[in-house]
Amino acid sequence: MSTNDTPTADSLSTWFDGFEKRQFNVNGVVVCARFSASWLEQMDKPVLVLLHGFPQTHVMWHRVAQALKNNYRLVLPDLRGYGDSSHAAGLPDHSNYSKRAMAQDVVGLLDQLSVDQFYVCGHDRGGRVAHRLALDFPTRVLKLCVLDIAPTLDMYSRTDMDFARAYYHWFHLIQPSPLPEKMIGGNVLHYLHAKLGGWGSAGTSFIEPEAMAEYERSMNLQPEQPGDLMPAVHTACEDYRASAGIDLDHDKASRAQGQKIQCDVLVLWGDRGVVQKMFKPLELWQAQCAGQVTGKAVPSGHFIPEELPDLTVESLRAFMV
Repeated sequence: MSTNDTPTADSLSTWFDGFEKRQFNVNGVVVCARFSASWLEQMDKPVLVLLHGFPQTHVMWHRVAQALKNNYRLVLPDLRGYGDSSHAAGLPDHSNYSKRAMAQDVVGLLDQLSVDQFYVCGHDRGGRVAHRLALDFPTRVLKLCVLDIAPTLDMYSRTDMDFARAYYHWFHLIQPSPLPEKMIGGNVLHYLHAKLGGWGSAGTSFIEPEAMAEYERSMNLQPEQPGDLMPAVHTACEDYRASAGIDLDHDKASRAQGQKIQCDVLVLWGDRGVVQKMFKPLELWQAQCAGQVTGKAVPSGHFIPEELPDLTVESLRAFMV
């Protein structure tokens, strides 16, 4: 393990029993991650990376991680711009919040943990990072699982009034700074709860109180200087600005070059969500993959790992072998 990593305060250490939380210096930014505490004693076990989505942090994987910690060496990062990872201001082209940059963070983190090959599962934004990771680092990713997403380029290409209504945040968050940041900052916790209770999810009752407290703390981070933008709100917007710009450029270039995911892929999506209503996710992922693609709709809204943790665990155990 690299000497660059440093411990960080961990208010959920008991809740995440069996895991260690550290901040790593990766690619010039701080990446906070939780990983199996008995890392060196579990060298015979495969590595599984779990990537969270918006508007959450690695804490969304709590139930799944506790159930899988005896099967894998687990790595749960906060993506840059989320949780306790870096909240640096976005660049003019938003490239520092591109999925390519976030994928490089994941690989850099695993390099410091002396991991060559690994399994990866991503939900929501984390699924988009995992998609780019599998394209850019095909020899590193053994298998890929994506939860409740279709490929970004296909989703934007499908845009119509129904999609714009359902995923209005895709178009709101990409507006030039500081408009969406200031609008959300007016009542950030109301916005957070509205997002967590939407997309086919029946309210927020499925979210554990400890997790909700972490989402609230993370989204409500205050700026260092009065009058500055709220850091986590700004970087979430930057994530989406990148997806509507430089990420699409990267995706178009990959398709023009005939680049496809080389490993097998598992796709799960909620049967009450937007992906089910508006897309054919299995077909779309099969078109982007040279390996075998399997999957199905599950009885859930958008937040599958928290709404259906047992099913998520069973699916990952069966697939990530």
